[in-house]
Amino acid sequence: MGKFQAIIEALAAGKVSDIGGGDVKVYAQSLAQSGGTKLLMVKDTPNHTKYILAAGEGPLYDELQGQVEDGAKISPLTHENRLVLNKYFDYTVPRAFGTQIATIGLGDRLGIASPGHIKTVQGRDVRPILAQQSIRELNLTGRDYKQVVDAACYAVFQEGYKDGFGADGDHLKVEADIEMALDLGFTMLTLDCSEKIDNTIEGTSEAEQEAKYAQLPEAVRSHYEARYLNQTFPAAGTAISFDRPTLIKNVLIYGAAIDFMEHIYTTYIKNAARAVDFEISIDETATPTAPESHFFVAKELYSRGLTIYSMAPRFCGEFQKGIDYIGDLEQFEKELIIHAGLADDFGYKLSIHSGSDKFSVFPVIGKYTKGRFHVKTAGTNWLEAVRTVAKVNPSLYRRMHQYALEHFEEATAYYHVSTDLSKIAPLDQVSDADLADTYMNEDNARQLIHITYGILLQAKDAAGNSLFKDEFFRTLSEQEEAYEQSLISHIGKHLDLLGK
Repeated sequence: MGKFQAIIEALAAGKVSDIGGGDVKVYAQSLAQSGGTKLLMVKDTPNHTKYILAAGEGPLYDELQGQVEDGAKISPLTHENRLVLNKYFDYTVPRAFGTQIATIGLGDRLGIASPGHIKTVQGRDVRPILAQQSIRELNLTGRDYKQVVDAACYAVFQEGYKDGFGADGDHLKVEADIEMALDLGFTMLTLDCSEKIDNTIEGTSEAEQEAKYAQLPEAVRSHYEARYLNQTFPAAGTAISFDRPTLIKNVLIYGAAIDFMEHIYTTYIKNAARAVDFEISIDETATPTAPESHFFVAKELYSRGLTIYSMAPRFCGEFQKGIDYIGDLEQFEKELIIHAGLADDFGYKLSIHSGSDKFSVFPVIGKYTKGRFHVKTAGTNWLEAVRTVAKVNPSLYRRMHQYALEHFEEATAYYHVSTDLSKIAPLDQVSDADLADTYMNEDNARQLIHITYGILLQAKDAAGNSLFKDEFFRTLSEQEEAYEQSLISHIGKHLDLLGK
């Protein structure tokens, strides 16, 4: 008798809610039917492997790949089988959300966090962007975009979640990557304009800027001067003016980026066969985004016929990874009012990047965006996984922590943090029971672990075996519910403070 036989018999009868235990975990909420085929997600717990069991007959049954056993098909969670699910169950397909509902980006670097994310957002007035990864993150974790979307879709099926989710090609700036993401079904594109924004302008003199501006084609200068020079625009409850120095500075910093945004929009977004939420990222600048710069970029885009989903300016203060906001809260609120007002005037959402753990500013973000925002999180979900490991497998955590210390400098090539390693408690002074609280609740230790995720996941011994990754994933599989509860608590705190 196969280990799935009793479950298969119950599945055929449509009675799975009371089945579980032993070597198989049943995700009863995944039960779905199309035609004469019933499906159910299960996990072979000793092997830490999930499958979809298919019982019955019909096109869905025939199209799923898998091994027939005990009168049913045992289908692995492959990319091909995910596409079959998408064909028969619309709720497993990523979708665009437009500008009228709050969204939260929940970048799942490990491919196992989405069930916890789904449980967190259920019943709240917010929709999850479950698949959200940058090319940098993919390179550091050894994953690809197919795996990212597959994991999100299977999580939605597992949880029976039918309220909709998105997939974000995050911080893309190369056209080949943009085309790939859209071809794979991504429903949101965050365009990283950092390489088109001229950060060398800031700090130069007006005379130097005037000289550089004079080198632009006359048609470009005439275009901008006719639209903005010596004009004042009422916006966001204030007046935004462009004298010559202000206009020149903005054209030099953002002109090429605006042209790039227009090119990507007209080439890919406008011609996409489905709705795509198009986000503009201008947060990679040397200084915070001035109100006139935000207005200038938005006004120019809409004048050219673009429609955007959201824009991410650079705010004052610092939005470092994995810790709360660093900066003047009063100044942040003062500037946020204008940025939120501009987004509201044009009709798109304000986007907050590196938004995880920014608890002190969440209430004002929720207030001044009127609950219409996009907040990106990513690494904090990895940290909650590490917190879970620290609680249940202290030996593994200790080895990972020590390795992270030894390789911290390598990770700073990818992330800007102000971590002070000297303020992190030495491992030999912390008991196993206190590991999670001591390190995952302390800013310097959080950043240490946060930015070394790629190094830790790819670390191998001399024989080429994983130093941490296999044991890490095995531990989280064994502690699936604990990890979910950790995410529900942590991401739930984000949403509570955002008013969702």
